[in-house]
Amino acid sequence: HWRGPTRDGISPEAQWSHDWPAQGPRMLWSTNVGTGFSSVAVGSGRVFTMGNVSAVDTIHALDAETGRTIWKHSYPCDLDPLYYEGGPGATPSVADGRVFTFSKKGHVFCLDAETGKVVWTVNIRDELALELPEWSFAGSPLVHGDLVILNAGSAGTALDRTTGRIVWRSGNSPGGYATPVPFDAGGRTAVAVFSAKALVAVDPADGRELWRYAWESSRDVNAADPLIQGDRMFLSTSSGSVLLKFTEKEVSTVWERKRFYLNYFNPSVLIDGHIYGLDGTTHRATALSCLEWETGELKWKEPGFGSGGWVAADGKLLLLDKGELIVVKAAPSGYEQLARAQVLNGKCWTAPVLANGLVYARNANGDLVCVDLRLKSEG
Repeated sequence: HWRGPTRDGISPEAQWSHDWPAQGPRMLWSTNVGTGFSSVAVGSGRVFTMGNVSAVDTIHALDAETGRTIWKHSYPCDLDPLYYEGGPGATPSVADGRVFTFSKKGHVFCLDAETGKVVWTVNIRDELALELPEWSFAGSPLVHGDLVILNAGSAGTALDRTTGRIVWRSGNSPGGYATPVPFDAGGRTAVAVFSAKALVAVDPADGRELWRYAWESSRDVNAADPLIQGDRMFLSTSSGSVLLKFTEKEVSTVWERKRFYLNYFNPSVLIDGHIYGLDGTTHRATALSCLEWETGELKWKEPGFGSGGWVAADGKLLLLDKGELIVVKAAPSGYEQLARAQVLNGKCWTAPVLANGLVYARNANGDLVCVDLRLKSEG
């Protein structure tokens, strides 16, 4: 699912190499999955993603090693290219032999991961008369216990994962674009829903609000998932950054800096007490930056980047930006580039995925590539 096994953008993998030949790492395969910004979910030897062609969304299941299509499922859905290429922004979630997807316009699907057969489907926008955010729905499904929780409505919506039945809902007003994140709130499980104008902690069982923290951004683009460690939670948007301290019932500010360190839509990663990510928006050049978690102190920033995405593994960042795959050491002492290679062309806003030594990366037009970073002894 989106952001990997621990939902924090950090992969546990260490068996991969950035020792590339001059021409870059080996390209294992490439294909086209249609316009969009959906990343990939990898499991049981398969890659799952989404794209749009001619106002039709398609959910793809591909062989992870060859890119061969195993199955696909299509349905009508608007491309909706508002100031950008459009297409689906959510990443599929895979759990217990099922694939769960969420379209820009409210279609939720549960499919059999083996065959692609539809188990159930519902359009929650139609079912609940929800208002769409300006750029429509984008957060990925959170499969949590018996529920599928979505950033839709004013503070989330939950479906029964077996039947698609609506279990709980919030108001009809637009939500945010981030994916709901589960966390421990003083000994009880809660879910953080970064909605259009606030971060809301809810009880996943019934959607009851535990607390909220007001946070408004230009055009309500609250898109980057919160980072959570212990009793601290970090938010970053085009408005600035804040570190919060929370309990089950309340939340307070540790530090806040407006117009400072702006994660526009790709969330940061937290490694050894330091935050790494791109500072800036799509409207101008950005800088890869490092902040101290507890204080917000800027340790370093490296200019000249775009609006790419990243995953961290083995103390390194793997950044896909402007079609380049860039490996950077995650260290507060300064920017240290370890490897760099062009693997795609076109707009690359989607975070890459590392799985079993292979990196999956896509562009807005739907070109999806698999790059082999396995150690030589593994192939």
